[in-house]
Amino acid sequence: MSRTRPRIGVLALQGDVREHLAMLVRGGADAVAVRRPRELAEVDGLVLPGGESTTMVKLARTFELLEPLRERARDGLPMFGTCAGMILLADRIEGGVEGQETIGGLDVVVRRNAFGRQVDSFEADLDLHAEVEEAGAAAETSLDGPFHAVFIRAPWVEQVGEGVEVLGTVATGPASGRVVAVRQGALMATSFHPEITGDGRVHAFFVRLAGAAR
Repeated sequence: MSRTRPRIGVLALQGDVREHLAMLVRGGADAVAVRRPRELAEVDGLVLPGGESTTMVKLARTFELLEPLRERARDGLPMFGTCAGMILLADRIEGGVEGQETIGGLDVVVRRNAFGRQVDSFEADLDLHAEVEEAGAAAETSLDGPFHAVFIRAPWVEQVGEGVEVLGTVATGPASGRVVAVRQGALMATSFHPEITGDGRVHAFFVRLAGAAR
């Protein structure tokens, strides 16, 4: 019997795993924690949460997940990276440590800790835009409109490749115009933490994206 709801995993090595799981369920998914390759093989989509990007790569290698993650990204598994997860999905990093590895797949240049360190964490209003037919007609799955976002030691996107769609930019303040949400095919990423805002539109959009890719 086929599943009617997409099964979406959250990489459970570091970060706000429970918060992402709750948001995915709210968005219409069956949500599961992923720590092993066999769990990764069973999901229709994957969230890469925030944390410390170099530590996450080391843990992924320890759990024998790094190469399976790269393989599934190449094979088209929908993935959504937040904050450090954005860094993990980027093809190129500015401000990283020497030899820093990523999963890759997003044709972007991401600047690590672009907004500053932990003490420089802040909130900002964003402009979000996405194709309505990709997010569904229901208002709760639309990405069009303002979004109040939380940034914690956040990166930003310095350059986007030809096939990358900009979904969101900072609307006001000294960082106005900075790119903080992108999508390329089945991969999407945000600089901010939508799992802690109470606004479920970003997760609902990803659930819709993962469901359509099944």
